[in-house]
Amino acid sequence: MPDGGSGRLRDLRLAGLRKTFGDFVAVDDLDLTIPAGSFFALLGPSGCGKTTTLRMVAGLELPTSGQVLLGDEDISTLRPYKRPVNTVFQSYALFPHLTIEDNVAFGLRRRGVKDTKRAVGEMLELVELSGFGRRKPGQLSGGQQQRVAVARALINEPEVLLLDEPLGALDLKLRRQMQLELKSIQDRVGSTFVHVTHDQEEAMTMADTIAVMHSGRVEQLGTPRELYERPVSRYVANFLGQSNCLDGTVVDLDGDDTVVDVHGVRLALPGRHGRPGQPQSFGVRPEKAVVVASSATTDPALRNGVPGTVTDVSFTGLSTQYVVRTGWGQELAVFAQNDGTDAAAQRGEQVVVAWRPEHAFPLRDELPTGDAEPAPALATAAP
Repeated sequence: MPDGGSGRLRDLRLAGLRKTFGDFVAVDDLDLTIPAGSFFALLGPSGCGKTTTLRMVAGLELPTSGQVLLGDEDISTLRPYKRPVNTVFQSYALFPHLTIEDNVAFGLRRRGVKDTKRAVGEMLELVELSGFGRRKPGQLSGGQQQRVAVARALINEPEVLLLDEPLGALDLKLRRQMQLELKSIQDRVGSTFVHVTHDQEEAMTMADTIAVMHSGRVEQLGTPRELYERPVSRYVANFLGQSNCLDGTVVDLDGDDTVVDVHGVRLALPGRHGRPGQPQSFGVRPEKAVVVASSATTDPALRNGVPGTVTDVSFTGLSTQYVVRTGWGQELAVFAQNDGTDAAAQRGEQVVVAWRPEHAFPLRDELPTGDAEPAPALATAAP
């Protein structure tokens, strides 16, 4: 891989990166370090700034301010073709009149490389398309075309491969297959992959580290497990999966727990958060909670319990999903695994939604509108 001839990959660093379009701030003073050789995902909904960030790294947009650096080299103003960076787009952008071999060799030939046969063969073998070289793109499936696009990008030996929603055009089954294949390719070639997606399952399946973006900033940065188990805000908690978020007031600090009053129900939250009298929000995942009949004896470990009425029961195969309305009108979700051990609760039944205190996570204060303030700087992802 290129690095001034040293063959060593470098970290990709975004320093104070900002992009505005008129009065609209698309990316807002972004500081981020993407470790060399990692599979990194920028995750968020449309308009959060993730694609604009990718385009600035690719050289397709110039930053309003800030820098894009590879190691200590500032590449912010280099033309796209002069950067050791290649991009795979959702549309693949293959040349329909060229063979697969010629599509893959295109970048090398533009650089004046005459003998491309061996390199093309190696790339087609890497993406498991040996024997397809004489075909045209129209003779391949969507997944095969996507692999050709990856091979065409990787043949140039980029330090960084940018993936802009590359699986969005595929059906669900093929998309899941390609998630695993792309991760396998990254493991084999060792380049840094930066993947932009709005699909949280896709990001969690493929990435070593995920940056969840919101309003042009990184809301939270971490491994898939860290983000899922310990989201810092409602925005992250509900973007990665589903969460029951509760708001209350701290009434006591009891040992290693914080006791929070939620509409007259006292619930334990692990850790010491705030002081008595202060507001405190927290969440619990639906699969970490259980529905227990009001008259039943509960497991002593399930110390948190909120009474309510079952308003909906949905059987999905893997689980039974309940909606329980609390006395103050909030609806809580519970996902009960379909293991055949428990009888299903019925609509209208009085139940308790119960969970272990250690399965709850604190949420920082947020704006009344529900829009989360940006998280404090979490600039560097661990390799």
